[in-house]
Amino acid sequence: MAGNWIFWAVLSAVFAALTAIFGKVGVTGVGADFATFIRTVVIIAALTLILTARREWQGLDGISGRSWLFLVLSGLATGASWICYYRALKLGDAARVAPIDKLSVVLVAIFGVAFLGERLSAVNWGGVALIAAGAVMVAWR
Repeated sequence: MAGNWIFWAVLSAVFAALTAIFGKVGVTGVGADFATFIRTVVIIAALTLILTARREWQGLDGISGRSWLFLVLSGLATGASWICYYRALKLGDAARVAPIDKLSVVLVAIFGVAFLGERLSAVNWGGVALIAAGAVMVAWR
């Protein structure tokens, strides 16, 4: 199962759900930006241990300029996402914040088609529309 993308995607969803629940409880009495900082330090420590245990450290000189650019942009987007997410959790209910955050699924579909040349069938677009509608309905008060 470890070689199956669905396995890892489902685990990602489980951990994303736990992120919302743990984050909502953890941000109580803590500034949203400082909570994001603590989360980031924990992630860096965990990845350091994983890379060391698996002996997967790589030389930085072997990374192309294009990869550097897009990894840096991805890191900046991740940081901005986390900052916004924790501010939203500080202000709103986890059960309403998380679905709106998951509108990223809809945006990935649109951006994938627009910028990466990916193709979605009519059924796929129907699913994207349902995800969008579902996220809004869950967040609706």
